[in-house]
Amino acid sequence: MNYESLILELEKEGVEVIEHKFHSESLKGLYFDNVITLNPSSIIDEKEKACILAEEYGHYRTSFGNILDQKNTSNIKQEKRARNWAYEKLVPLEKLIDAFEACICNRYDLADFLGVTEDFLDLTLAHYKEKFGLYVECRNYLIYFSPLGILRKFDNTEF
Repeated sequence: MNYESLILELEKEGVEVIEHKFHSESLKGLYFDNVITLNPSSIIDEKEKACILAEEYGHYRTSFGNILDQKNTSNIKQEKRARNWAYEKLVPLEKLIDAFEACICNRYDLADFLGVTEDFLDLTLAHYKEKFGLYVECRNYLIYFSPLGILRKFDNTEF
């Protein structure tokens, strides 16, 4: 899912997306009251923009209240929940299988195929490893997370 697809989906849900230069260069996005604001001066490219937008979309879907104070345990949990939502939104397990079937064989090409940054891909795989353990079964495939590997399971009747 790319940036434009996310924008269209958010529009259907009544969430406005605007761009505004923040005073802080480290702040890339913010969600508040059905508005997602992105800081274009701190976002490198369209892939990073999609990743930031997906995380803010995750806040729309999973968070409540002001969670800017990251010393508060509840706020930290909400931040993690929103990020995990974004990982699964942009890199569903099925897309990893699609990349395997398309013969994508390195990290750079995989991130490019998925439309995410390499850092976002790494964090996504770490999330899946935390969620499922070393591997998960999906669509007759085994997806291993560390190191990333995908194996197709064969039915005995195929031989």
